[in-house]
Amino acid sequence: MANTREIQGRMKSIRDTMKITNAMYMISSTKLQKARRELEETEPYFYTLQSMLSRIIRHMPDIRHRYFDDDYEWNGKRQGYLVVTGDKGMAGAYNHNVLKLAEERIQQAESYSLYVVGEVGRQYFHSKKIPVDEHFLYTAQNPTMHRARVIAGKMLELYESGTADEIYMIYTTMKNAVQTETNMVRLLPLSKVDFKVSQMPMNVYQEEFFFQPSPEQVLDHVVPNYLAGYVYGALMESYCSEHNARMTAMQSANDSAQEMLHGLSIEYNRVRQAAITQEITEVISGAKAQKRKKKKHPQAAGGDPGEGRGNARSIMEGVRI
Repeated sequence: MANTREIQGRMKSIRDTMKITNAMYMISSTKLQKARRELEETEPYFYTLQSMLSRIIRHMPDIRHRYFDDDYEWNGKRQGYLVVTGDKGMAGAYNHNVLKLAEERIQQAESYSLYVVGEVGRQYFHSKKIPVDEHFLYTAQNPTMHRARVIAGKMLELYESGTADEIYMIYTTMKNAVQTETNMVRLLPLSKVDFKVSQMPMNVYQEEFFFQPSPEQVLDHVVPNYLAGYVYGALMESYCSEHNARMTAMQSANDSAQEMLHGLSIEYNRVRQAAITQEITEVISGAKAQKRKKKKHPQAAGGDPGEGRGNARSIMEGVRI
């Protein structure tokens, strides 16, 4: 059994660790709230772009464009994967779930190009000897619209140059305040089915559309902006999910630390009580030993009783004289 000093050292170490986990929890909470506000501020613009694409396809369902492909079938084409991970660990299963899904998809692909956002993903694929585009160096911290446009432009260039026939994005979304989900969506080519709305009633007025200079050129400008908005939303969702997962992990760590401290406190009290009991037992045993010694050897304790009486008698006689 450990002594009291060792138990106190363990308890101090746990309390010091709890200071770090509490600080990380507060930091992630602040960053999560800030990211959610920024995402909510930009959502209306990109929802409007999505609505515009839906209106264009609703009015011109037969339009043909290089960014759309309704005859899509997965048949082992050249694929590009944009994987969004975190820059740091200690976020529960956040990074593990994304990397697991990405690795499964890569193993099924015959030809692929891999682009990773976040240092954790790059280190993981490097350790697995999986080739990653070394020039695609983007962090997952503090996503910006400029970064999203650059990434979307890179994906469009990859698609238009024929390097990849399909572009997928693997990232994490927040289903609610405590639950996240790993998703894989196809960025390119787009499918008209995803933008179609339910059939409108016949008595509803439908506005007339005019495209200047042409529908194709309008889509050439709208689709890249839509993709940039989608990438930005995915980066922000992943960023929020990472901090949400880290908050959950830090809270679990604090709860476990509290349980450990409770168990160590009980163990410390037991050890301390055992030490006190042992000391009392030793004192009592020593007192009893001294008492027995006095009974067996009275001369050692107080000298010869006869000699003491003789001395007293001599003194009394001297007083009389």
